[in-house]
Amino acid sequence: MAENLVIVESPTKANTIGKFLGKEYEVKSSRGHIRDLAEKKLSVDIADGFRPEYEIPEDKKRLVAELKKAADAAKTVWLASDEDREGEAISWHLTEVLGLDKARTRRIVFHEITKNAILEAVEHPRDIDYNLVNAQQARRTLDRLVGFELSPILWRKVQKGLSAGRVQSVTLRLVVDREREIAAFKPEAYYRVDAQLEIGGVKAHGVLDTRFASPEEARRFLEESIGARLSVGAMEKKTVSRAPAPPFTTSTLQQEAAAKLHFSLSTTMRLAQNLYERGLITYMRTDSTNLSSLALGTSKAYIVENFGPEYAHTRQYKTHSRGAQEAHEAIRPTYVQHTTIEGTEQEKRLYNLIWKRTVASQMADASLEERTVNVLSDKRPEQFIVKAQKVLFDGFLKLYRDTPEDGETEIEAAFLPDVAPGTPVQADSLVAEGKFTQPPQRYSDRTLIKKMEELGIGRPSTYAPTVTTLTAGRGYLVKGDKEGTPAQVKVLRLENGVISESTRTEMIGAEKGKLLPQEIGIIVTDYLCANFPDIMDYDFTAKVEKDFDLIAEGDRIWNEVIAQFYEPFHHKVQQAVADRQYSRVERELGTDPADGQKIVARFGQWGPFVQKGEGDSRVCASLGKGQLIENITLEEALKLFRLPRTVGEYEGVPVVAMRGRYGPYIKCGERSVSLPRGKTPESISLEECVKLLSAPTAAGTPEVLREWGELKILAGRYGPYIKYGASNYKLPKDADPASLSEADCLKIIGESTPTARKFRRFSKK
Repeated sequence: MAENLVIVESPTKANTIGKFLGKEYEVKSSRGHIRDLAEKKLSVDIADGFRPEYEIPEDKKRLVAELKKAADAAKTVWLASDEDREGEAISWHLTEVLGLDKARTRRIVFHEITKNAILEAVEHPRDIDYNLVNAQQARRTLDRLVGFELSPILWRKVQKGLSAGRVQSVTLRLVVDREREIAAFKPEAYYRVDAQLEIGGVKAHGVLDTRFASPEEARRFLEESIGARLSVGAMEKKTVSRAPAPPFTTSTLQQEAAAKLHFSLSTTMRLAQNLYERGLITYMRTDSTNLSSLALGTSKAYIVENFGPEYAHTRQYKTHSRGAQEAHEAIRPTYVQHTTIEGTEQEKRLYNLIWKRTVASQMADASLEERTVNVLSDKRPEQFIVKAQKVLFDGFLKLYRDTPEDGETEIEAAFLPDVAPGTPVQADSLVAEGKFTQPPQRYSDRTLIKKMEELGIGRPSTYAPTVTTLTAGRGYLVKGDKEGTPAQVKVLRLENGVISESTRTEMIGAEKGKLLPQEIGIIVTDYLCANFPDIMDYDFTAKVEKDFDLIAEGDRIWNEVIAQFYEPFHHKVQQAVADRQYSRVERELGTDPADGQKIVARFGQWGPFVQKGEGDSRVCASLGKGQLIENITLEEALKLFRLPRTVGEYEGVPVVAMRGRYGPYIKCGERSVSLPRGKTPESISLEECVKLLSAPTAAGTPEVLREWGELKILAGRYGPYIKYGASNYKLPKDADPASLSEADCLKIIGESTPTARKFRRFSKK
């Protein structure tokens, strides 16, 4: 047994650290927390100052025994968990559970897993920071109190199996509020005039400085522009500098990986964790933009050697986030000279993004010249505006370009020559095209965590799990596309003195890959906002996070913060339990013109649906993907009653077309097949259904029936089953795979165990 025992959280981290320490050090992993609050009870003694009641999970007891045996045999125990609050709490739990003697226990921290960092940490150990531990305890305790007291109320007042959380519920409200902004938005039509111009021999695009309210006004403008002489009114030139973005924090890494690499938040954090534990990047949970002097020096050396001294500009970014620690660093490569790494393709792409952002942050500003030309007409007072940019010195743009924010544009390649006022301008064509004002954009992963950070909701380590809980965990949100509302608009074109007219379809509010609230998410949000306004208040939630920061800094006592929150909260809970109000969501849509029966949209045990008639003669149909009770129209509801539709028979079995919660599909016996894009259950033909049902699948490759990221329903050799990550789960006998939701699948997973892999045995000869 080695004289020194080092305990870290993960086996990968243990392997990496073990390479840097000598034989006198044994490195073991705690595999995360070794104890926590019990899962199925409150585990908080409210009467005793909110004392948490921790227990060792059954699957950790053997590991704890092994760690205790190793700790008892070692002369010195080094606690090397991560440097944040969660890591500090892990070290404290290890101290308590293993009964570590303070005299022979050392706490060491580092923000990168390199030999120098590890040896430096060993040279400068410290005691456990109980302020950080208490901040973690406060968060864990408060979240447990909120979850355990709110969730049962939702079960009684709304639906069984629901949950609420201090951060998740407020985040859900952001998405629901945005959806209602969009629903209340009234698009207005307008006509924009674009011109294809030639200025000083250069082709350029101009936009009229006036929008017209109707096609008649737009046509009048074009008619009066026939034969008009265009000329340059003025040219404005200015030189602007563009500075590189700071190196990554947790939030900005998640945002940029979503925009550039199309990674989900959970994927980004999983990959970053792998890179950190392998010693390739610094710690991935940080809100600091600070870089060490070593990182600054190696970045400058690389830039000078590979781009030239004029491209180097050493700068240190100031962190504005409260609670950020300047001693910590931004996310950066541990060795700047390592431009590539070994690993999976996803790991390589994320590492490349981090490497480029870090090095670019130490490069010179880009210098650009912006030119704006006003083009005048001798027949109309309006002007065409032509804009262009030219890169004078690329600076950091030589290596990296930030993803533009909403409303920003990329640097244009075309550039305008110097032209004097009065210079003639040739117009190749003028096009007046009908458009509509667009509603606010729905949140994506990227924009949602940016908004959470802006409002102070949660902290970097909570962004990814919060969004994952709302989507994969609870089904309150789904990530999907909105087709938008089609509208016919006119397009008027003036070319060679002739005006032509055509029409095209403008899609209002079409979006891809956005977070869409489901009916149950809206219902839960409305109930919580009505009965627990403090919990759902953005400012209140941000204040709680600031209180946690004050606890971490030693400026507040953790259980006093809990008491201040809990007393009024618990009073609200008691009021909610006592009242007899239940959440009943119902909206009358009108009557069916064919038979005069009333049609109502309701929320029931199995989700939102529309109902026609009453009693035994009533007919019901589930709402389709993206449809909500509060905005579904009578016309849309009538279409739902056309399904399910029997298309015909295939091999003697009826083929039924229907629409499920996650899209349209056909069902033939036990087999279900999703419809491809462009096909609808109302119009698909039997011939098309047969092609889908008879399409061969790759040998040995199960057909995907439903898919939500890592969660899939597959058609296997012995029937449909659930695959989640690397594990497979059986479906209950009465489960219809085509109608199961993501939340249903997760519930099945939570209530069952993975199927064991069967290996064929061969006899030895």
